[in-house]
Amino acid sequence: MIIQLKSDCNAQEKIAIEENLKSNAYKTTFVATQQGEYMVANGSREIDLRAIGKLHGVKDVHYVSDPYQLVSAKWKIAPSEILYGNGEKIGNNNFTLMAGPCAIESEEQIIQTLEHLKKCGIKVMRGGVFKPRSSPYSFRGMGMEGLRIWHQLAKSYNISIITEVMQVSQIAEMYDFIDIFQVGARNTQNFNLLEELGKVDKPVLLKRGISGTIDELLYSAEYIFSAGNERLILCERGIRTFETASRNTLDLNAVPILKEKTHLPVVVDPSHGIGIRSHVETMALASVMAGADGIIYETHPCPEKASSDSQQTLNFDESEKAAANLTSVWNLRKSMLMS
Repeated sequence: MIIQLKSDCNAQEKIAIEENLKSNAYKTTFVATQQGEYMVANGSREIDLRAIGKLHGVKDVHYVSDPYQLVSAKWKIAPSEILYGNGEKIGNNNFTLMAGPCAIESEEQIIQTLEHLKKCGIKVMRGGVFKPRSSPYSFRGMGMEGLRIWHQLAKSYNISIITEVMQVSQIAEMYDFIDIFQVGARNTQNFNLLEELGKVDKPVLLKRGISGTIDELLYSAEYIFSAGNERLILCERGIRTFETASRNTLDLNAVPILKEKTHLPVVVDPSHGIGIRSHVETMALASVMAGADGIIYETHPCPEKASSDSQQTLNFDESEKAAANLTSVWNLRKSMLMS
């Protein structure tokens, strides 16, 4: 059960609500986010929701049967809209493209990419400054020095930044230089990191784990929300299966299932999902028709010279074509739903 509290709910009223629930054998957890205050109540005894709703300080009461309550769609009237950057929105009929290289490599590369994104009307640049690599000998990013350079340049183009945070200690130093924190597939169940990201007032894009289930992704999102941050975006990026013909298996089943289970926006990463450059656009288009709120993909001035993921990275000509086609298919899907 989720109890939404009124904005003027005082300490005495909160105690009274908690005591009432406790007397009915319900355990309560108080959650304060950027957008409101809630009590999440868990118990097995039947309880009169109308009686709870009449308590002083209560705005609304919702019965949610899902174990992940705050991210569940069962208590939200409409899908969530996530604000980022300069008032831009993700989710709830706002289609978002995010593109850029796997890794930030140089100032020249950043400028070339920003010029390309501006031309394509893409408002979010992705890229890694701290790169989790399978081999310790691979290029692992430019770190904070690269992020500071990137931030200054992106600001001049009015383009937002999304980049991966790998550990708790990086959150504070990255905060002023990014618009969206990304949690990569390897860290989806790093619960210490998730709880700390729940304390920040910036959106978090949470990728599905390499072998993670849909429910496990939602549990991870619940960690962030319950710690205080409801500005969440979920990302399907492919899972590891027995198939070896592609890098991963892009699970497009996850898109409509997540859209049914949660009020949070869902974006898709076809670059990591299939890992084959010639098929990235095809899978991105399929993702849009499956219901995705956005696409995040990799592009580079010269993929063949990229420090990582060259096999799945689009060049700028391919990216420009993909961006135009994705926008057209999004408009087609929107018109189909409205007709």
